[in-house]
Amino acid sequence: MEWATFAGGCFWCMVTPFEELPGILGIESGYMGGHTENPVYEEVKKGTTGHLEIVRIAFDPAVFPYERLLELYWAQIDPTDDGGQFHDRGSQYRTAIFYHNERQRELAERSRSDLAASGRFDRPIVTAIRPAERFYPAEEYHQNYHRKNPRHYKEDREKSGRDAFIRRHWGYEPYKD
Repeated sequence: MEWATFAGGCFWCMVTPFEELPGILGIESGYMGGHTENPVYEEVKKGTTGHLEIVRIAFDPAVFPYERLLELYWAQIDPTDDGGQFHDRGSQYRTAIFYHNERQRELAERSRSDLAASGRFDRPIVTAIRPAERFYPAEEYHQNYHRKNPRHYKEDREKSGRDAFIRRHWGYEPYKD
């Protein structure tokens, strides 16, 4: 088992793309990368802790390689937006790949370079690649939010502009309930 950790804006929207895939052993929403110990959502939401909202994914690399996780990650975000993601604005909603070992760092950097060279976006890729830091799990009500509050999740996701962006740039329907 390995860990993959991604910041892609609102962590609610970063769970569904990865769940229920072969080799994905678990997904947890949380916080990483800040200066406050034991942050809580209300602090992170204000942008005062330095943390990003993240998902931490436990996976079996023999079944679902890290490279495939990276491909799926890039297709969930706007990697050119340094001010947040979609309607979620602020440093806590920036994108980042937190690597857990040197191989993950190399693969993440290569995938970012490949995306930049692809011409898919007309602005520079600004997604950070950073070493993984201490993980703080989000409060229980944030875990599997899409299952606990499906109507609100679906409405929020559609209003955010994320799904329209994914359809426009990646050509597929990102979320089905």
